[in-house]
Amino acid sequence: MSTVGQLRHNDRSLSDVHASVGTGQLSFWRRMFAFAGPAYLVSVGYMDPGNWATDLEGGARFGYRLLWVLVMSNAMAVLLQTLSARLGIVSGRDLAQACRETYPRRINMALWGLCEIAIAACDLAEVLGAAIGLNLLFHIPLLYGVLITAGDTLLVLWFQSFGIRVIEAFVLSMIAVMAVCFCIEIIWARPGLSEVVTGLAPRLDGNSLYVAIGILGATVMPHNLYLHSALVQTRHIGQNEPAKRMACRYNLIDSVVALNGAMFVNIAILVLAAAVFFRRGIIVTEIQQAQVLLVPLLGTSLAGILFAVALLCSGQSSTLTGTLAGQVVMEGYLNFRMRPWLRRLITRSLAVIPAALTIYIAGDKATFGLIILSQVMLSMQLPFAIIPLIHFTGDRTRMGAFANPVWVRVLAWATALVVVVLNVVLAVPVISGWLAHAGAWRPLVWVVTVPTGIMLLLLLGFVTLEPLLTRRKLGMAPVTLPDTKGAEASEAPRYHRILVPLDHTELDQLALNHAAAMARIYGAKIFLLHVEEGVTSRIYGGAASTVEVELGEQYLERIAQSLRVQEISVETSISHSPSPTKEIIRYAREVKPDLLIMGAHGHGGLKDLIFGNTINPVRHHLQVPMLIVRPGKT
Repeated sequence: MSTVGQLRHNDRSLSDVHASVGTGQLSFWRRMFAFAGPAYLVSVGYMDPGNWATDLEGGARFGYRLLWVLVMSNAMAVLLQTLSARLGIVSGRDLAQACRETYPRRINMALWGLCEIAIAACDLAEVLGAAIGLNLLFHIPLLYGVLITAGDTLLVLWFQSFGIRVIEAFVLSMIAVMAVCFCIEIIWARPGLSEVVTGLAPRLDGNSLYVAIGILGATVMPHNLYLHSALVQTRHIGQNEPAKRMACRYNLIDSVVALNGAMFVNIAILVLAAAVFFRRGIIVTEIQQAQVLLVPLLGTSLAGILFAVALLCSGQSSTLTGTLAGQVVMEGYLNFRMRPWLRRLITRSLAVIPAALTIYIAGDKATFGLIILSQVMLSMQLPFAIIPLIHFTGDRTRMGAFANPVWVRVLAWATALVVVVLNVVLAVPVISGWLAHAGAWRPLVWVVTVPTGIMLLLLLGFVTLEPLLTRRKLGMAPVTLPDTKGAEASEAPRYHRILVPLDHTELDQLALNHAAAMARIYGAKIFLLHVEEGVTSRIYGGAASTVEVELGEQYLERIAQSLRVQEISVETSISHSPSPTKEIIRYAREVKPDLLIMGAHGHGGLKDLIFGNTINPVRHHLQVPMLIVRPGKT
């Protein structure tokens, strides 16, 4: 294993279970079983209490008319989850890591914040769903149920200690329980087949748009795209093209089977609501009401128990995947690892606090509307996950032979367009309604909503257009050759002290390769510098001691040891500063190198103007020859 390969172990998605499931030298069915699992964990998010709320309201209020939305949403989900799995398998990076390595820091912070909002919204639905299930089964007051669900942090951590296959087995058993419960309910409800078929014809109006977008947000969940690209990396596969192609094929089967199974569960909920409630003109305003009404309408008390059991299974199984998604997003975007119990506590608090306040202030009946709102919020976050995913999986530099073909790109961009248009169509009248009914609060509502909406549109525009503009600019860059007329041969320069600043990215390997090659030729000494710029380092400087700092020290020392084995003289240094540029300049003036080697991320044009860069300030302040290295295109 190469030096940087060892160093990047801690940067792997879900590093505790990374490549922990073997897939080689197996028969077809055993290999199928080995690859099965990631899509089932993802599919739980498509059957969480948020889906229940949107499906129940859609079926009770509009009958079978929104059935086509479920089918369309599932088709979108299969396409996008397949792209997510391919990104993880081929590039070895999850979606959050790919964003961190591609976009400027400020854009990544904005995308991370939006994704955390989506996870909190999803967790909110899970908290309320589990609390409602406890209320229906054991008559625990809803407020107490919400507080009890905060304790499932321990359950999640306990399952994670057994490995990924145990988590997958538990989730699959929960899915099986839900499926059995709804099969029995559907048999009792006896829906009309002809009416169900008519629901597949696309129809939409102003009244059903809000619920339709809620169904879309509940089905195509943004954080699932991050999660799937990490979960597929729990399988140990070869790194050659045939091995990756085989893994993509098995994961496609896994996704199609799991997500279509989730679709049928959602269809069962909507069909049950349409057959039992819509047929009798009953509007469902809360999940508890649905459970109570099922008993007399279906003629058996077991109907209510099955409904409550399935709901509780839904909330508890989806909370597992929500925890994993939160871990992937935080580690991917921030390259920062938090203790699992603390990460879970923060995420759960963001869901428990608004849920408890809503129940305390507005009562139990407000929970249904809160769940619907959480799913609409998920839909609003979707474009910020979908569009980067399409860019990354269509990039031949990143994906090579696995880059999306034209027909896949067309379908993917059409999916993104549908999501964006539906969100804009919903957002404009909703914001207008808020302003119209705000009264004395109208200026405050305007200040909160309108600028936020404009900033989100600008962010979406940047995420959409920037990769396209950057590629075009790079492709059109003219090549100029120096005028060598009259040039005379001169003595070739010799390097004795080479400075290499490291930033813990894949560029480190490239810079080190060049430095080691020159050091062997000239017998030069290499100076390695890393600047810690985290919050702790900014406050405490050299006295900072965190897991991240310790990992950075180990990272630097392992590189040094690897170079010393090659009989290359090395000196290392770690600085603590909010400004890597200033530290590089300061250290260079201290050690006086005769060559500086730096990696370039490829920022240019608008990015440099808005977000700045490190190389240009260093170049302008130091009179030292510089070698700028960048990853080559494949």
